[in-house]
Amino acid sequence: MTTEEGPQADALRWAAGRVGDAARVVSATGLREGGNPWMLRIEHDGRTTEVVLKTAALDGGEGMATEVAALLLANRAGVPAPRILAVDADGEAAGTRAVLETALRGRSRIPLVATPERLRGLGAAAAALNAVTTEPSPVLPQRTRPISASDFARDRREGRESSTPLLDAADERVNGLPAPDGAPVLVHGDLWQGNTMWDGDRLTGLLDWDMAGVGHYGIDLSSLRLDAALTFGPDAAGPVLEGWEERFGGEAEDVAYWDAVAALNLPGDMAEFVPAVHDQGRTDLSAKELNARRDAFLRAALDRL
Repeated sequence: MTTEEGPQADALRWAAGRVGDAARVVSATGLREGGNPWMLRIEHDGRTTEVVLKTAALDGGEGMATEVAALLLANRAGVPAPRILAVDADGEAAGTRAVLETALRGRSRIPLVATPERLRGLGAAAAALNAVTTEPSPVLPQRTRPISASDFARDRREGRESSTPLLDAADERVNGLPAPDGAPVLVHGDLWQGNTMWDGDRLTGLLDWDMAGVGHYGIDLSSLRLDAALTFGPDAAGPVLEGWEERFGGEAEDVAYWDAVAALNLPGDMAEFVPAVHDQGRTDLSAKELNARRDAFLRAALDRL
């Protein structure tokens, strides 16, 4: 379990012990709005090592099991991502479910302006990941949309989420289409710039794999296209696709369908996502601007369907 002050003492002792016998944690910094996961600085053998500690409640470890399975697969395939250092799957030693990962170099902050190199790099990273073919499993489930933990389109249909005429019409249109076929590949499932690390315009890794699974490559590709359009404007989606196709070595199919699916799995009012966007440095973006950019992206997808 974590608190506002930081991870509990048992989790810190467990993490330090995985680094060395006489190691000790000298600082724990929250990486998401001041909380979990935590960047730990650990002193041992006369030097300091930085690692990332993620914790989960004892009754809610599904996402952690998914993250571990996805990272092991991604590491074997050479996808830039953290490496697993240790796992306490049942919380017996750490007092909570915990996983310890290597810390990646760089920053996840989203710049005000993106270079073409950054945008193409986003697409290329998704293509490298989506080249990993695999089959669904209990820890890597079948995915049909990004952000599997939420289904905003369903919630709007059932009256639990605010909607607009555009969102309702788009949902009806997309639901009337068959889901595209494609080879089952590893998908990150929550691929936006807040889950990427950068050293300048060089992407150093993909973070936060708890919504990973197996599905169509369009899930990740369109997630990044949408995120680029939200943060940099509609023209930014094009270079993301260019980078994906260049790295993948072929033309992406059914992009309009997956663009629409990605846009529909956002809240009716983007105010819900504003804190996360601001936490990544884009305090200039308001809910009004994000709503307008989401709607423009969705209309463009519908025009191509």
